Amino acid sequence: MATAHPAYPVGLRLTGRRVVVLGGGQVAQRRLPALIAAGADLLLVSPEATPSVEAMADTGEITWERRPYADGDLTDAWYALIATSDPTANAAASAEADRRRVWCVRSDDADAATAWTPATGHSEGVTVAVLTTDAKGRDPRHTAAIRDAVVEGLRDGTLVAPHHRTRTPGVALVGGGPGDPDLITVRGRRLLAEADVVIADRLGPRDLLDELPPHVEVIDAAKIPYGRFMAQEAINNALIAHAKQGKAVVRLKGGDPFVFGRGMEEAQALAEAGIPCTVVPGISSSISVPGAAGIPVTHRGVAHEFTVVSGHVAPDDERSLVDWAALAKLRGTLVVLMGVDKIGRIAETLTAHGKPQDTPVALIQEGTTAAQRRVDATLATVADAVRTHEVRPPAVIVIGEVAALNPAPLA
Repeated sequence: MATAHPAYPVGLRLTGRRVVVLGGGQVAQRRLPALIAAGADLLLVSPEATPSVEAMADTGEITWERRPYADGDLTDAWYALIATSDPTANAAASAEADRRRVWCVRSDDADAATAWTPATGHSEGVTVAVLTTDAKGRDPRHTAAIRDAVVEGLRDGTLVAPHHRTRTPGVALVGGGPGDPDLITVRGRRLLAEADVVIADRLGPRDLLDELPPHVEVIDAAKIPYGRFMAQEAINNALIAHAKQGKAVVRLKGGDPFVFGRGMEEAQALAEAGIPCTVVPGISSSISVPGAAGIPVTHRGVAHEFTVVSGHVAPDDERSLVDWAALAKLRGTLVVLMGVDKIGRIAETLTAHGKPQDTPVALIQEGTTAAQRRVDATLATVADAVRTHEVRPPAVIVIGEVAALNPAPLA
């Protein structure tokens, strides 16, 4: 009895090389995007195809011959994927692949194939491919689980090669999301793990700071000595100073860096100083916090638009850039950030310009965190509700009919 040997792993460079795919079903739908991305010259042979595969042919990403497999289809091929629903055709195509010395994957009979498709994943220029060495014990779920664990480790920074940095020194403006540490993007979490210095906002996901290695310098942006500088200018100078020392700096901000976060001011200051800057978008609290409280900012038949405004300046303040009179006439959802202490005057202004006093209002304090709570009111009662329930920042305010929707209890 022949000895079973493990598969030999190798990366195929398929750019411009002919690859033949037999069968246009779910297997082809899953495998074709990676082959397209590899630059292969793709021929699909199949009488039918899924809508997604058909769209690839319509856009010219693949060539599709709408017919069954025929002997000779693998001529000049470098690689073949056999995935038809006809066992006889699969066996015949596999035999042709053997004759023509074409590496061949079979979806119906892996043991009869000359190649296996590994469970693959990608992270920042690295491709992870996992194969089980024991042919008799191959379990796709096991290999996929290993793949996922490795890729997740690379993405969130928990798996890092010693003495190796994947990013050149500079500054990353990272949106930390609405508060729950699990809601930061995987790229943001990875950059945090690679940082030498983290300059954090009060509203950033604080729990993530506890996970940083001991050597990482964590600076509370609210405690930077301002001296003769304005607060924002002092933060800009701190970012520039640490980056010029050759350090990898993360500016950890709540929500998204460019949604009322002064991220552009920091990016402009870094550009003027010649400091490389990477912007990592974050999940904005304007959408995520209402969602966490069971409120959709849009809903069919209720709201076809939503508007996000800053409430840190009152409507009657000459510094306000918000057209509150125009907002009062909109029928959609109004989301107010940083407006807890101004909500009374905001409500008065909206009703004065025609917004009904019984318009529903929801206030969500510390959304997405363990301390989240929701207070419901109307434009007529919201000022009293804030005082009665002692609503404090950070809180997101939702004004509109969507605030009255009652979904099933959220998990």
